[in-house]
Amino acid sequence: MTVLAIDTAHAAVSACVMDSAGTVLARESQPMTRGHSEALLPLVERVLKAAQVDFTALSRVAVVVGPGSFTGIRIGISAARAIGLACGIPVVGVSSLPAFAAPLIGAESGVVIAAAIDAKHGQVYVQGFSAKGQSLLPPRLAKVRDAVRALGSGQLRLVGSGASMMAIEAWSAGMEADVVGDAASPDISFVARLGLLADPEQAPARPYYLKAPDAKPHFGGLIARAP
Repeated sequence: MTVLAIDTAHAAVSACVMDSAGTVLARESQPMTRGHSEALLPLVERVLKAAQVDFTALSRVAVVVGPGSFTGIRIGISAARAIGLACGIPVVGVSSLPAFAAPLIGAESGVVIAAAIDAKHGQVYVQGFSAKGQSLLPPRLAKVRDAVRALGSGQLRLVGSGASMMAIEAWSAGMEADVVGDAASPDISFVARLGLLADPEQAPARPYYLKAPDAKPHFGGLIARAP
């Protein structure tokens, strides 16, 4: 099995090709806050060329489905579905939060691993895991203070774009917490690993927002016009 993993849900455009043994054949990540749609397909083509893998040799596509940027999520899922349809292969969705946490799972015992994504306005998307990978705190949108309290009093390992905010709150509460890395997007190789393990029936490529969009239509979808 050969998987193509893509991520446009965060402040980067990333792609990775991985074989069934978990070997990364090629990967690339470009930090950016805009222009994901224009950058994605050329980046995918470069990664496939570097991996010496043709589209027809792919077994599945894995795509980050959020939480993250509303626009970025839609761009990634649309591209993944198009590739899956053209190649006749399944497309699986990978949540951002387990993808952020995955590099820390099994690395150290006796800690609580929390993946946190900055959701703006003093809020984070957050999920907590044990050192062995069990979910301790289900994914949710919460104020930073509430998120820290919900994780309990254990030793925290924090990762993701909201990790620093979480750490400051934890320190102010007298808790032990460490920020691991400064990644604004998940390691795309771990997105690929999770995509290899995912069951297509249980991990559909659907947007996973955790909150409603900030911009909402007015007057039933109609913008009021001046008389």
